[in-house]
Amino acid sequence: MTDLVQISDLDRRILAVLQKDASGSMQDLADAVNSSSATCWRRLRNLEENGVIGPPVRHVTPSAVGLGMDAFVQVRMKSQDSRARAEFQRATETVPAITEVYSISGEWDYLLHLVVRDIADLESILMRHVLEHSNVAGTATMFVLRRIKQGTELPLPP
Repeated sequence: MTDLVQISDLDRRILAVLQKDASGSMQDLADAVNSSSATCWRRLRNLEENGVIGPPVRHVTPSAVGLGMDAFVQVRMKSQDSRARAEFQRATETVPAITEVYSISGEWDYLLHLVVRDIADLESILMRHVLEHSNVAGTATMFVLRRIKQGTELPLPP
C-alpha cells in the first residue's frame, strides 16, 4: 500500500481537473487552477514521483471496439497459502480481458472484472485461464446487463 502523501490545495485543484479531463495543455491546466504553467508542471511531476498519479491514459469505449460484454467472476481458491495466491495473481496478469482483479473478504477470495466480445469469449477465458488454474476451487459469474455508472474520479479528502 502506498504511504499517504501530503497534498496541497493547489494539488487538489490540479487533481480535480485532471480526473475530469487530462487532455488539455499545461497552460489550460494552469488557467483552470489559477496558477502558472511552470508551477503546475512542478506540482504534476511531484505528484507523479510520489505515486499520487500515474501516466496519462485514454479510455477506450468497449462497445466501439467490439467488446460488448462485461462480467464479474468471483473466485474461490483451494488454498490460501501465499504461493498459491501469487501464482493465481500472476496468471490473471497474462489475460488482457481480465481488466481488474480484487482480493476480497468473505466467502470468495477474488473478484475479477472481464471485458469480452461475447459469451463464447467469456467461456473460453473462464475455461482456459481461470477454471483450469490448479489453485482455483470454483467460480461464480455475474453478467452486467447495462453500465449505469462508470467513473474514474476519486473523491479527494481535504
